[in-house]
Amino acid sequence: MRKAPVNKAKASPYITPQGHKRLSDELSHLWKVKRPQVTQAVAEAAAMGDRSENADYIYGKKQLRQIDARVRFLMKRLSELTVVERTPDDTSTVYFGAWIELEDASGTVYRYRIVGPDESDAERGFISIDSPMAKALMRRTEGDEIVVNRPDDNTSTFFITSVYYESPRQQ
Repeated sequence: MRKAPVNKAKASPYITPQGHKRLSDELSHLWKVKRPQVTQAVAEAAAMGDRSENADYIYGKKQLRQIDARVRFLMKRLSELTVVERTPDDTSTVYFGAWIELEDASGTVYRYRIVGPDESDAERGFISIDSPMAKALMRRTEGDEIVVNRPDDNTSTFFITSVYYESPRQQ
């Protein structure tokens, strides 16, 4: 029995300048440093003889495939991305790149930044523009109440206590 294709929404094409630099640096490192190192190691392992039982050779080839797949992904993704460098005219409203401080009903304060899906990082408070939280926050202002539909079919209510934008040097 054949499964129906999953209708997965395409990730938003937006990224901050810092996120774009991070991906570009990763691509450069993989292509100019890591791949040549692994290629050299594979060549040395291949020179040792029987490749079918040579663990260094087999592991090196596997590493090369992983590096090449990541390089292809990064090249394609970087060509699709739009770097959002401009701070919006209305800095009191939540748009891409905004830092937002929220408070829930129990008084717990949360600090998030809305970023592209390629740079989301929960530990740093970077949430994807595609996330339910970011979607609920967009175009809202300080003092607004938002209701977020969570993946577990529950909802949470938050109050926006602060909206601000920082220059790259302040992060």
